[in-house]
Amino acid sequence: MRPYTLVQMIESHSDQITQTILGRIRQTSSLREIRKLPESELQARAQEVLRRLGHWLALRDESELAAHYEALGRRRFEEGIPLHELVEGFQIVKDCTLDYIRGQGLGQTTVELYAEEELEYRLGRFFDRLIYHVVRGYETALRAAAHRAA
Repeated sequence: MRPYTLVQMIESHSDQITQTILGRIRQTSSLREIRKLPESELQARAQEVLRRLGHWLALRDESELAAHYEALGRRRFEEGIPLHELVEGFQIVKDCTLDYIRGQGLGQTTVELYAEEELEYRLGRFFDRLIYHVVRGYETALRAAAHRAA
């Protein structure tokens, strides 16, 4: 099974994975402010990542990813969501996505194992970049707020 087939599997099962993500967010006591967001917002954010995963992974130019997630970082700052909660939230999305793939019983052959490892590597890099851009956007909003207050 090739990595893009696994990505298609994630995209087509995004509702199921999203429910796992929402459950984990509800159970994570350190996500006090994120849990105050409407469930529809949390669901939309998780599905946005999962349903467009193939698109995000195929990007050659990071500018679209940067613009999208820096805007999200700025919005979450304005909503008063702590930065550490944003980062942990995206780590939960990544972990639940990887758990889903691992739970499918794939990886029986060398080719399937390689595909899983390749996807895990690509997902790791993607979420690293996503989190970087969320943090950049958040810090931009933080600096602007500090400048306005000064």
